[in-house]
Amino acid sequence: MTNTHLYQLPDLMAATQALAENLLASEPITIYHQAYARFNADPRARDLIQHLSQVQSELRRKQANGGVTQAEVDQLRQLQSEAHANRAVIDYAQTQQAAVNYLRTINQEISQLIGVDFASLAKKSRC
Repeated sequence: MTNTHLYQLPDLMAATQALAENLLASEPITIYHQAYARFNADPRARDLIQHLSQVQSELRRKQANGGVTQAEVDQLRQLQSEAHANRAVIDYAQTQQAAVNYLRTINQEISQLIGVDFASLAKKSRC
């Protein structure tokens, strides 16, 4: 490979900055940030998810140590139903999944262009 095929560091940094700015301004990421802000502004939604997470963790621990009661399972199901009925929670979860799918697509496109699994390369280089 000749030097004409190699990117200079400033060019690479500028391209990386432009990619980051474009990703942040993209529709899936913008919509996700808006849904996250609505979720964060809704104390009921936040409390519900926090409580659901605590109950799930406790049940996993109990299940590993011997058993879970039917009342505990019923409580978990009730919390899950409440979460699935809460608009802020639903929007946040759906937009988060859409953003993740979008980023996966971008990773795949970059990987195809450079001939390397970009996502794994990026993970390894984190500080």
